[in-house]
Amino acid sequence: MTDKKIGRVNHYYDKIGVAVVDLEASLKRGDKIKFVNGDEDFEQTVASMQIEHQQIEKAKKGQSIGLKVDQSVKRGAEVYKVD
Repeated sequence: MTDKKIGRVNHYYDKIGVAVVDLEASLKRGDKIKFVNGDEDFEQTVASMQIEHQQIEKAKKGQSIGLKVDQSVKRGAEVYKVD
């Protein structure tokens, strides 16, 4: 199983549990992703993502999205799509 890097966390809003992710590949609702920061990592399914406060179903490479996350995540954490 090879995980594909799809982006990096640019910012994290701890009060609302949202990570801003700069995408290097496409992402859609329902995809399973993994956040990796050093030896810390966790997986979740994409349930909610937004661009400019608008809910979206999918995002393309090059976009920055707001992603609701299950756990706190640090700036610079890498994001992978899990098969």
